[in-house]
Amino acid sequence: MVDKVTVEVIRHSLEYIAEEMGIRLRNSAYSPNIKERMDHSCAIFDSKGRVLAQAEHIPTHLGSMAWGVKETLKYMEREGIVLRQGDVLITNNPYISGTHLNDVLAIAPIIVGGKLLGYVASKAHYVDIGGKVPGSIASDSVEVLEEGLTIPPIKIMEKGALRRDLLKLILANVRSPEVIVGDLRAQIAAMDTGGRQVVGLAEKYGFETVVEAFNEIILYVEELTKTRIAKLPDFNVWAEDRLEDAGKKGEDAVIKVRVEKKGDRIRVDFTGSSPPVPAPLNTPLGVTIASTTFALKTILDPELPVNDGFYHVVEIKAPRKTIVYAEYPAPVGASIETAQRIVDVIYLALSKAIPEKVPAGSCGSMNNLLIGGVDYAEKKTWAFYETIAGGYGGRKGLDGVDASHCNMTNTMNTPIEVIERELPLLFTRYELRPRSGGAGQWRGGMGVIRAFRILADNAKVTVIGERVKYPPYGLLGGKPGKPAEYYVVKPSGKKIVLKSKDTIIVEKGDEVVIETAGGGGYGSPDKRDPRKIIEDYENELITLEDIVEEYGRPDIALKIRRKH
Repeated sequence: MVDKVTVEVIRHSLEYIAEEMGIRLRNSAYSPNIKERMDHSCAIFDSKGRVLAQAEHIPTHLGSMAWGVKETLKYMEREGIVLRQGDVLITNNPYISGTHLNDVLAIAPIIVGGKLLGYVASKAHYVDIGGKVPGSIASDSVEVLEEGLTIPPIKIMEKGALRRDLLKLILANVRSPEVIVGDLRAQIAAMDTGGRQVVGLAEKYGFETVVEAFNEIILYVEELTKTRIAKLPDFNVWAEDRLEDAGKKGEDAVIKVRVEKKGDRIRVDFTGSSPPVPAPLNTPLGVTIASTTFALKTILDPELPVNDGFYHVVEIKAPRKTIVYAEYPAPVGASIETAQRIVDVIYLALSKAIPEKVPAGSCGSMNNLLIGGVDYAEKKTWAFYETIAGGYGGRKGLDGVDASHCNMTNTMNTPIEVIERELPLLFTRYELRPRSGGAGQWRGGMGVIRAFRILADNAKVTVIGERVKYPPYGLLGGKPGKPAEYYVVKPSGKKIVLKSKDTIIVEKGDEVVIETAGGGGYGSPDKRDPRKIIEDYENELITLEDIVEEYGRPDIALKIRRKH
């Protein structure tokens, strides 16, 4: 039997190997979306497809890979696909890999002495995968075929050689092909790095010892998760929240959740959620699992390692024929927005049982921005994608974080200098959005204002967001955050207001403005420390009017007036 010290050494080694894979992927990538925003994730699996270790990357990717790799292996078995030394398989089929078409899942086998030890895997968001709009996440898609090229599980490399015929097929269907091929090669490099490192562990400790350690690592996380769950009181709570503009006529969709904790187990049930919608908000089961995993992990223990053992004690029920279990041909491009709402609604339910552990509503959106166009003189197309930060919700004892890529996003900021160097855009504003955080004993974080002017003759801009109609909620008397606003300002000064999911053709000189939502406040505003109120005023985050109307403190406003 393998000793516990060896198990811990192997467990931490796997985690660092996953991190090293991510570093190599980022450093080798071509697109700003990966090399700057780090919109990618890496993980390691055993021969059964059970997740063993994952780097601290994108929650949507990580949770979905736990399901997606198993589904891919099932597909391979049905189709008679066998991965051998030097092979790399890719797929972006959302009903198998678990997210949307832009996220390309790559898997490579770990072979030791002719025997399969496990798999290394990565998921990377490609800036474009074809479809009706640049960036591929169409605001009005009603079927997945409008969202781009679907790649079934297929080998992109065989025996160490790149399949150029398949690569040509993919590149012929995407914008910015030179960027896409660079990102694909970066994924392959990451697979190579991870595979060689895990083989090194097997050579050092022995194949059988490492396999035994894999089983112990999964058992360890199962028992640790049970321990964390058992510390909470038993409860049975429910909540619901809405997704905006989810139907043909702008109707909302509802996500309902019931969270039941009993002993050392938790059950999360989405029964009662809306049926599939004719909009890109349908969520593959992988995304629903990922969002639920994130919400529970942050409450149970932010440092809790997550592997297959976590799902032995956490049950997730997402009924088929609902918005939280997308099946072909439902469009899924904006399922990343539904992911944010799933987290919000789980937190809202948990606030009824353990409010001291739950933040108020965050900005509730990834604030997706997609833009691209055609350069006819150069005979090429271009595309750009990013998510934009918002305000995090206030928490017991802490204000919400300003300008944060909240919850399921977890990406970096795309530097303005990089965008202006590579694309025909000129940024005019990038700043905190004053007065956007909800008032509270601990206020919500402030959103941001990000604006740029179009330098190309024209371009197509798509925004995919949320919390325009329904602001982020406050908790325990805290006030809601300010809703998001998206709009275009013409050179004449005319303002064109965009819906939460919208596409518009813009021309040279037009200014695109994204104002993201602030987080909700936590606790009654009249309990806020007066020093914090004054500090927010001096930082120009709130006004004297806010001090009076939002916080009910005319005495502080009068003191400030006398001082100035």
